[in-house]
Amino acid sequence: MRNPIIAALDVPTAEAAMKLVQQLAPVVGAFKVGKELFVSGGPEVVRKIRSSGASVFLDLKFHDIPNTVARAVAAAAQLDVQMLTIHSTGGSEMMRAAEQTAQETAKRLGRTPPLVLGVTILTSLDSNELAEIGMNANVGHQVERLASLAIRAGLRGLVCSPLEIAGLRQIIPADIQLITPGIRPADEKKDDQKRTLSPTEALAAGADWLVIGRPICAAENPRAAAEKILASLDASNGS
Repeated sequence: MRNPIIAALDVPTAEAAMKLVQQLAPVVGAFKVGKELFVSGGPEVVRKIRSSGASVFLDLKFHDIPNTVARAVAAAAQLDVQMLTIHSTGGSEMMRAAEQTAQETAKRLGRTPPLVLGVTILTSLDSNELAEIGMNANVGHQVERLASLAIRAGLRGLVCSPLEIAGLRQIIPADIQLITPGIRPADEKKDDQKRTLSPTEALAAGADWLVIGRPICAAENPRAAAEKILASLDASNGS
């Protein structure tokens, strides 16, 4: 079984991130670099992680006019990241520009194109927040609408909460990859995530990748925490 765990490096410094990379690289499938780490560590932290041989999920959620997003995606592809995120609410033209640029940049560099992921609805939002900002308060309906838009624009992957995975699998092509945050082992608190599942439940629902942050990286022993989660996935898979 491919290791589906993406460890979220939600730490304030490159030094803290690289310490986690050294501990976790053998037991996770990739590392997520988000806004806090990228702002503090810059592109160099991505280069350091890639130089270790580990895969990088650059989670900056680009959302801007198509040309600006395309240029940001080109820069990310030049950093040799394996996945990156854009907001699907940026619209079809923006998403098409992002995917096209990812393909063209990777081809020019002789690399595999990064997986451009359309973010649907953030896992911190529920129906109350959606209504507050003027969106359809039915979270599932809004996720499916944005997912369909992203796929028509040519994206090959989506980010959604665990609770929307099963529904999406009924309406999207089988080769679309689903990456889900909001993963909490059954014995962990949810923190600010409102739509969560356990790692085993999320994979059973149809997730391809599981973004796991605090349950691993904030644990007293991060490697042991990751190994425990991976063992539970292997057991549920019958391996």
